[in-house]
Amino acid sequence: MAATIAFNAFGASGRLSRQLSHPRSSYPLLGGIRLHRVAPTRFSRSSSSSSSSGSAGIRAQVAAVEQSSAAVAQNVESPVVIVTGASRGIGKAVALALGKSGCKVLVNYARSSKEAELVSKEIEASGGQALTFGGDVSNEEDVAAMIKTVVDAWGTVDVLVNNAGITRDGLLMRMKTSQWQEVIDLNLTGVFLCTQAAAKIMMKQRKGRIINIASVVGLVGNVGQANYSAAKAGVIGFTKSVAKEYSSRSINVNAVAPGFIASDMTAKLGEDIEKKILGTIPLGRYGQPEEVAGLVEFLALNPAASYITGQVENLGKVQFTWEIVEILSESLVPIFLFLGKGGCSISKWVRHRCDVGIFAGFVPDFEEFGASPPVSSTVVNPHPLGLPKSFK
Repeated sequence: MAATIAFNAFGASGRLSRQLSHPRSSYPLLGGIRLHRVAPTRFSRSSSSSSSSGSAGIRAQVAAVEQSSAAVAQNVESPVVIVTGASRGIGKAVALALGKSGCKVLVNYARSSKEAELVSKEIEASGGQALTFGGDVSNEEDVAAMIKTVVDAWGTVDVLVNNAGITRDGLLMRMKTSQWQEVIDLNLTGVFLCTQAAAKIMMKQRKGRIINIASVVGLVGNVGQANYSAAKAGVIGFTKSVAKEYSSRSINVNAVAPGFIASDMTAKLGEDIEKKILGTIPLGRYGQPEEVAGLVEFLALNPAASYITGQVENLGKVQFTWEIVEILSESLVPIFLFLGKGGCSISKWVRHRCDVGIFAGFVPDFEEFGASPPVSSTVVNPHPLGLPKSFK
């Protein structure tokens, strides 16, 4: 992963200087530089004084190059990284992976200060450098303070990983404006604010890597997650646009869209539901946060990723079939509809297939409220427009 510069006794300092100063070759610095000295050519002793003086001159040049390379190695800084939402889950795994790779990592958190401190300590224990910053990435002032903190501490920003996010799930017909806005503000506006602030620094140094954590839900949608799906789809579109805007400044912008990743949420699923979900995943298992972190690390540090920008890397693609929609909907809270004069509780969801696609049909439980169901609701039939006839 690290770039390697080999040099010999002659012309080394000039080539090294050009390598470090050329704007297009700055990305290898993100992976760190290891300096390897090629042993100088040995000359046999002779009785000639000119040979002796020549050998002495070569040794002097070698010594000068060694001193120069040592000075350069000290001046080459480790990549400076910001990871938002890094106190747990994918964000934690990303922060640890980059820290163990030798990066200086700012661990951002919103509320989990103790967890964030533990992440920082683990990074430092592995030989990296870390600091924590508590702040809301959807708040412009907090983002500005976060950028100032990392610049004051380490002088720059080389890599930004926009990972912070929340969920406020619920069916659209019952979703409150606050539920919608909270998710959009943090998951989408937060990405905008952090990217805009960090990119100002990256543009000046003409290098940088930005990785946005999206979701497969942003590509295919999901029942009960209109807000989350919209935000993640927005992140994907944002990624593609920003990649085009900043490409002339050698700033790479990419997104990672994970599928089902092992988390506290998946741990609470029942055995039957888990079995069905795993059946929709080609590898038959959940992804691990460390696997997402491995891809992020490649995009953030590896010189081989310098030609990748504006891409969405789908990690652990889920086959969103009718069965997975059925499974996911089982966890939703029952909702209420009011049809005409009769109120009813929807306690059962009957799924239908029709020629134009998949849709959800509802079977209201009118007897629960002692009400008589409308005649048209006794049998729920597929409608050509994807709606049951009773809901025309």
